[in-house]
Amino acid sequence: MLSTTIRNSALLLVLLAGVAACSKQGETMGPAQKAGAAIDKTGEQIAAELHKPIDKANEAGQKVNEAAKATRAEIEEATNDASRGIDKATEQVGQKVERVGEKIQESAK
Repeated sequence: MLSTTIRNSALLLVLLAGVAACSKQGETMGPAQKAGAAIDKTGEQIAAELHKPIDKANEAGQKVNEAAKATRAEIEEATNDASRGIDKATEQVGQKVERVGEKIQESAK
């Protein structure tokens, strides 16, 4: 698709240069000026066409980056929740072991 755009732009440039060379003598803009203006315009059009996919890629990259940041935050939150859960479970196990130890001591009396 890109090569087609470039080829079409080049054909347009040649056509405009040919038309510019066949201009009337009394005009304020000479053939070289018209050809230069046509080249400038075609160059701008080609540049605009080439920048479209780059802009889309940059936009997609930004979206991926934002999604990665959100995922990273979710993972961090889940890790913190899991850590708090493990701490609580460890405390509960410790309390149960302590109670069992107390019962063993009472039964040994």
